[in-house]
Amino acid sequence: MTPDDILLEAEDRMIKTEQVVVNEFAGVRTGKASAALVENIIVEVYDSQMRIRELAGITTPEPRQLVIQPWDANSTHPIEKAIQKANLGLNPAVQGKIIRISFPELSTERRQEFVKITRKMAEDGRVAVRHVRRDAMEQLKKHAHDSGITEDQEKQAEKDLQKLTDEYIAKIDQHLAHKEKEIMTV
Repeated sequence: MTPDDILLEAEDRMIKTEQVVVNEFAGVRTGKASAALVENIIVEVYDSQMRIRELAGITTPEPRQLVIQPWDANSTHPIEKAIQKANLGLNPAVQGKIIRISFPELSTERRQEFVKITRKMAEDGRVAVRHVRRDAMEQLKKHAHDSGITEDQEKQAEKDLQKLTDEYIAKIDQHLAHKEKEIMTV
């Protein structure tokens, strides 16, 4: 493996880490309704486990309301139970064949709790990026001795890897700042 291959693989893994962090952020509640809050909740239905997005249409008719319309009326109550079990602080109300979830105004304390949660998610993302860097550094050192890469090339690859790491940590920080602003906006 050449240093370029190692850097490309590391960047690919860092991109995936960033996407995971962004997806986790989508599941954190802000002041307004978002389908991302419930779409990945697992529901026990048809003797298997499925995500809500696979079982129903999710819409936001109002800024503080989600409407879930199951494609099969028999899955309405399992979806309701799964939302309650998910422990998101949401209270689904079944009205015939649809499920409505109203979002109350978030208190300042609750908003600050969500900010702490997102900061923890961001820190986990940063740690994952650093793990990718560490793995790539180990590969660089191992392959440097095997493939006859010069010391200068190895040092340059390490600098490039550090630059890549800093770039992806900065991206995660930008996503965090945006999410914090979104959470704290009343």
